[in-house]
Amino acid sequence: MAGRYRSTAALVDKDLMPLTPEDLAAARETLARLDPALARAHAQTPPFEWRVRQGGFVGLFRMIVEQQVSVASAASVWARLQAGLGEITPAGLLAHDLDSLRGMGLSRQKATYGQGMARAQIEGTIDLEHLATLDDAAAIEALVRLKGVGLWTAEAYLLLCEGRTDVFPGGDVALQEAIKWADGTETRPDTKGAYARAEIWRPWRGVATHLLWAWYTGVKKGEIVLGDPA
Repeated sequence: MAGRYRSTAALVDKDLMPLTPEDLAAARETLARLDPALARAHAQTPPFEWRVRQGGFVGLFRMIVEQQVSVASAASVWARLQAGLGEITPAGLLAHDLDSLRGMGLSRQKATYGQGMARAQIEGTIDLEHLATLDDAAAIEALVRLKGVGLWTAEAYLLLCEGRTDVFPGGDVALQEAIKWADGTETRPDTKGAYARAEIWRPWRGVATHLLWAWYTGVKKGEIVLGDPA
């Protein structure tokens, strides 16, 4: 199976190319064999592509912009930032004061976080454009040093913006709910329990995450009937 990252034994290709449909299908089959509970989610969830969002400073800043607001509101703020800043760069963000950024739709807190990230990138405290040179644990450690970036944000960034295949955001509530469905339990696991539950899915915890998210979304949209555990 094609590989990409040093933190996952089978994944060493540094070109950061998305998993091919064949690779993704094979990873899903592997997970279904490893864990009968995931076999149910796999059987009910149609094939999906391995999508990767823009990474680097822009990708992380956009994740901060999108947090705790609706999709529509986040898109509106991002459009206003693009109109006000042109190309979104660390230097461009620092060239505007907090009041100017608030006028583009950012809260003062998010503007402060964004400028802190921009300053860290410029000063070399972190290199968001080449974070892929670090393994998963080191990359998470570097990210959570940034003010405004918690563990979930760091893990989600590595999973969604860099496409890492063994990152697992155990604090994600939708993911915990899908685990509850898969296991047929009455309560969903807490963050610690979710991490422990995911150990069996190594080195494809990121693929398991996408599978469970897709399954959860399908159920919520009424496209998948949950039914009873097999």
